[in-house]
Amino acid sequence: MIRTHRLSVDPLRPLAEQPGKGHNRWHEAIPPALEVEPGEPVALETWDAFDAQLTPQSTIHDVAGADLSRVHPLTGPVFVKGAQPGDLLEVKLQAIEPDPWQHWGYTVQVPGFGFLRDQFPQPYIVHWHLYDTYAESPQLPGVRIPRCPHPGTIGVALSRELREAVARREAELAARGGFALLPDPTGAVPASEPIASEGLRTIPPRENAGNLDIKQLTPGASIFIPVWVEGALFSVGDVHFAQGDGEVCGTAIEMRSVVHVEFRVHKGEARRRGIRTVQFLRDGYFTAPEMAAPRRFYATTGICVRNGRNESEDLTLAARDALFRMIEYLQRRGFTAQQAYALCSVAVDLRVSETVDVPNVMVSAILPLDIFVG
Repeated sequence: MIRTHRLSVDPLRPLAEQPGKGHNRWHEAIPPALEVEPGEPVALETWDAFDAQLTPQSTIHDVAGADLSRVHPLTGPVFVKGAQPGDLLEVKLQAIEPDPWQHWGYTVQVPGFGFLRDQFPQPYIVHWHLYDTYAESPQLPGVRIPRCPHPGTIGVALSRELREAVARREAELAARGGFALLPDPTGAVPASEPIASEGLRTIPPRENAGNLDIKQLTPGASIFIPVWVEGALFSVGDVHFAQGDGEVCGTAIEMRSVVHVEFRVHKGEARRRGIRTVQFLRDGYFTAPEMAAPRRFYATTGICVRNGRNESEDLTLAARDALFRMIEYLQRRGFTAQQAYALCSVAVDLRVSETVDVPNVMVSAILPLDIFVG
C-alpha cells in the first residue's frame, strides 16, 4: 500500500506561529515543507483565508480590524521529485474535507475590497454551518447552499526571473493608477529577508496559477500548471465550501480543510506546447448536474452603459450592471443590500453571454432558485 504523506497544521493558530508549515507570499527561496514522489497520495491541512483571525463568534468589528497583510496562508511548499522548469505539473484533486475541526465557514465583505467595493464600504459577515451536503446561515435565512468544495488558491513557485518580471509589471500598473498590491514585508511569512520584501502577494492569479477562485476545480479535476523551479514547490490554501462564478464580494464560503492530491509530471510539456498559464480538465460534472446547469434559475443582464453614456466593449461595466440588477431583485425578495451582495458571491454565476455585438457586450447573472428552502 502506498503511504499518504500528510502535512498537518493547527488551523486555529496563525501561520506565523507554525514555522515551516506554510507561507503567505510567493518566493522561490521558501524551503519545502514536504518532499514527495509523483503518484504518492498527499494530504494537506489548510488554514482559512484570513489566517485564523475570524472565529464563529466574530462580528463586523473583527472584519473591519482584520490584518489583510496575512491573507491567504498557504500550506506547503511541496517539493515534487523530478519536476524541472519546462515541465507541466498535473495536480489531481482527489478529495476535500470541509473543516473537520469546527464545521464552520464564513463570508465577509471587507471595506475597500470586492467587485463593488465603491458601493459597499461597510464590513459585513455571514457565518455558515457546514453540513455534509450543504451550508446554512442565520444571517441568510431560507437559503441552503449546496456543497461544492474547491481550492481558492493553488499553485507553484515562480522562477526568480518571472517573479521579478511580475513585480515590475504590477508596479507599473499601480503607477498608472491600477489596483495592485505590491511586495510588502508587513505580515509576511516567512518574515526572513529577502523573502519578506521580495515575495509576491497572493491576491491575484498569475502564470504560476495562484488565487484562481475557479469553482469547477472540485475533486476529480486535474489542474495543469507550468513548472518554473526545480521541484515545482506546490502550495494550496484559501479553500471554499461553495462559490458563485465571480466571487463578487471578495470572499466565498471560506473554510479550513484537508486537501488530498496526487501529482504527475509531464516532462518538457509546458515548454514544448508553450503553456504559460494554468489549464484544467475533468471528466464529469463538477457538482450536482442540477446545480452545474441550474434547472430553475432567475437571471439578470448587464450591458456597458453608465449613466446614459455608452462605453465600448467593456465587460467589467456589463458585469457590474448585471450584478446591480441581481442585487435589486434579491432586495425585492426581502434581503438587505449586504445580504444580497453576499448571496451573489456564494451562489450567483456571472456569465459572459456575448462579446461580439459591438458596442454592447453582455453579461448575465444567474441565480439558482433551488437554493431557497422553506
